[in-house]
Amino acid sequence: MASRHKNTAIIVPRFWSVESGLLVLVALSLVGRSACDIFMIQTATEIEGFIIHKNRDLFKRGLTSYMFTLPLISVITNILKWSLGELKLRFRTNLTHHLYNQYLTGYTYYKMSNLDNRIANADQLLTTDIDKFCESATDLYTNVSKPLLDIFIYVYRLTMNLGGSTPGFLMIYMIFAGIFLTHMRRPTGRLTVEEQKLEGEFRYVNSRLITNSEEIAFYQGNFREKLTLLASYGKLRSHLRKFLEFRVSMGIIDNLIGKYFASVVGFYAVSVPFFNENHPMLSGGNSGKRLQIYYTSGRMLIKLAEAVGRLVLAGREMTRLAGFTSRMTELIKVLDDLNKGTYERTMLNNIKNSQKEFSPGQGEMIFQDNIIRFEKVPLVTPNGDVLVKELTFEVRSGMNVLVCGPNGCGKSSLFRILGELWPTWGGKVTKPHRSKLFYIPQRPYMTLGTLRDQIIYPHTYEDMRLHKKTDEDLMQFLDLVQLTYVEQRENGLDAVEDWIDVLSGGEKQRIAMARLFYHNPQFAILDECTSAVSVDVEGKMYSYCREAGITLFTVSHRKSLWIHHDYYLQFDGRGNYDYAPIDQSKDHFGS
Repeated sequence: MASRHKNTAIIVPRFWSVESGLLVLVALSLVGRSACDIFMIQTATEIEGFIIHKNRDLFKRGLTSYMFTLPLISVITNILKWSLGELKLRFRTNLTHHLYNQYLTGYTYYKMSNLDNRIANADQLLTTDIDKFCESATDLYTNVSKPLLDIFIYVYRLTMNLGGSTPGFLMIYMIFAGIFLTHMRRPTGRLTVEEQKLEGEFRYVNSRLITNSEEIAFYQGNFREKLTLLASYGKLRSHLRKFLEFRVSMGIIDNLIGKYFASVVGFYAVSVPFFNENHPMLSGGNSGKRLQIYYTSGRMLIKLAEAVGRLVLAGREMTRLAGFTSRMTELIKVLDDLNKGTYERTMLNNIKNSQKEFSPGQGEMIFQDNIIRFEKVPLVTPNGDVLVKELTFEVRSGMNVLVCGPNGCGKSSLFRILGELWPTWGGKVTKPHRSKLFYIPQRPYMTLGTLRDQIIYPHTYEDMRLHKKTDEDLMQFLDLVQLTYVEQRENGLDAVEDWIDVLSGGEKQRIAMARLFYHNPQFAILDECTSAVSVDVEGKMYSYCREAGITLFTVSHRKSLWIHHDYYLQFDGRGNYDYAPIDQSKDHFGS
């Protein structure tokens, strides 16, 4: 219940807000729409009576009144449509802003996919599911409030005309029908959650094919990927067929109980007063009067049955909304946990009892400029695998370090702790603030935007101006990495391209180094980031880093880089490491 209130507080942030005003406008539009329905029933019955009695003057007057009312009815109907559309859009905007604020706080987006495995397809939750949740919420608001209003109005009018037994009989039937149908529809929420989960998995498998298309093409893996895609779709298809069969079965039951049998009960209920010879309103009048009352009451009773039927069928929308609400609530809970530093990972939970000496977040982190110090810090993966039990070393500004070792030995774990992506499981880490560290991977990230944006990322052009950097500075950085020809080839720094495809692997690595020069951090982590760059250009870039006072942690096995480093940190892949000065006369590692 608390989670539902929290969701409501997100989409309707304040009592006095535009969203609250739209809710009121929708309610007023629904009242106006119900009043129009009553007017049309009474006017249509009167016009039919005038035709039967051949009263031309009253017929013209009634028809004119009816005709002049139609524009008002049209306006009210479309005000209702607009207010519902605007309400849904505002709900989605508020929820989207809230979730993206949480998702993009710190490194939550990274932690969700790498440190926590409760949410498998965050992209679908943040796009498709938000839209469906908001649409379902606004639809439910009208599908409940309008029938409730109609029920109140028609019960009151029928009670005044025919007595309380007629609407009462129908209401008793519909209450029991509603209880029965609600019980039958219970699986809808669970099936909706499963459908969205499988849709997300299918979308993810397709996105992997697009992301890794080049590697798959080199391996000629199209047949294998086709099997994977069809297997994922097969699971989705089986579930959708199962859900379809359930919806069809429920549709048959809904129509029989909520519509057709309700009309039978309605005919019987409205007939009772007319067969009662002592009824005060029906006993003394002529057949024309009784016919008019019958038509008016019958139409109201049909509207009442429809309203109760819509209310009963709204239970279907309610169970569907419950499914989306469950998905949204889970996402909000996981985001809150991650922002508090709480992670849940299935494999980790299973091994907690066997490794009680370590736990995420148990270590201490101290922020201090111009130094990186690890004191008895364990390198532990999110799954709980201990790569190094206790790592101790100290690097001060100006001490470039070459890091090496086999795959899975702890190099990346070390850098992720330095970058505050992974929690510390023990010991003490002393380091500068994250903004004074810079990381360059082997495959640099290219953002959407101009050539300038690639160099200054993640800064914007406004940030660049605030830091008092100019395009001339950027051209100097491009010159240092020998990429000025790219600026000329692409017609300036304002050129917008798909840079992932336009730039070669070596060009992207050099753009990343220009990005490093622009930000000029205290420490930089270079993870095989010059593997596609020639040795002479690589040497110039490393020399500039030393001149600029950027201390380097470099992952590489190139012997040509020894001259640019003072120490080496070597992992053996068995939990041991060696940290010592580099002796240029010895072969420590590399080639």
